[in-house]
Amino acid sequence: MRLPEAAAEFVSSLRTKKLSPHTVAGYERDLRSVAAAAAELAGVPVADLEVRRLSGRLVRGAFAEFAGPRSAASVNRAWSAWNQFLTFCVAEGMLEGNPMAAVPRPKQPAKAPKPLLGDGTASQTLLEQVAAGARKARDPWVERDLVVLALALVTGMRSAELLGLTLGSVGGSAGDRRIQVVGKGGKTRSLPIEPPIERLIEEYLASRSRRFGPAALPRSAALLVDTGNEPLRRGGLQYLVRQCYRYAGVHDRVQRGTLVHALRHEFATRLAERGASAHELMELLGHSSIVTGQAYVASTAREVRAAARGNPAYGVLDRLRPDPGP
Repeated sequence: MRLPEAAAEFVSSLRTKKLSPHTVAGYERDLRSVAAAAAELAGVPVADLEVRRLSGRLVRGAFAEFAGPRSAASVNRAWSAWNQFLTFCVAEGMLEGNPMAAVPRPKQPAKAPKPLLGDGTASQTLLEQVAAGARKARDPWVERDLVVLALALVTGMRSAELLGLTLGSVGGSAGDRRIQVVGKGGKTRSLPIEPPIERLIEEYLASRSRRFGPAALPRSAALLVDTGNEPLRRGGLQYLVRQCYRYAGVHDRVQRGTLVHALRHEFATRLAERGASAHELMELLGHSSIVTGQAYVASTAREVRAAARGNPAYGVLDRLRPDPGP
């Protein structure tokens, strides 16, 4: 079988995993990019490259070409996609063995959490300033902006999870409400929320009714909408959060490579500082492994700080006073 046909069958098989469209598109992109490099090395058009020609040597060479201008994270993502694809080919009898064993993976440094910088008050400033109407917009909607930020900060949801919330996601009796979140791979988790966020959600929904009329909405309707009453989308969410950072005066505390995700890191870091365990963070954040939650605990654990505080050099430094000179 030719490579493009096999890749199409593999992508079709991913439907059973209930992956997000964004994830599937990533698989397709990585399969195409490495396939193009393999076809060039083999001296044939991609459409004519047969799966049986995918030897360890050819795939290794293709990945060497692919890796040149790309980051280690991008190469690792493509490696995983191709490993799954070629495992599929073996299972379907197109290959005798998976050649990915011959393709080394780049090492990636452990990722440190990236909460908002500063003394830990940035999230408080952000919420207070937005609640006071600091964000200037053509059609200001304080209640909506505030509930978006608050939900991210008190639940640690990912962007896609926030955007996937519906009116029916919030359930339970007053004072004991929870939010049902659909995470990666379609996995669901139930996150507790406290009365303050319940109140903000109620105020937001009341303001939404005032804006667009008290029409009855199904439980499947989007919880978060834009100023045109359409479901809030990824670009709109990113713009909203970026503007809130700017007008609240905390944009310089957002670390590079984060935006909405900085609020998720802030959530986990502050909980770890107050004694949340790696297992608790894993459950709240929707991670598949306890290792990721451990990163927050390792960087903020009170026991580690207490141990470091016992360094005798601190006692010496505490007694020292610099000489101001003449």
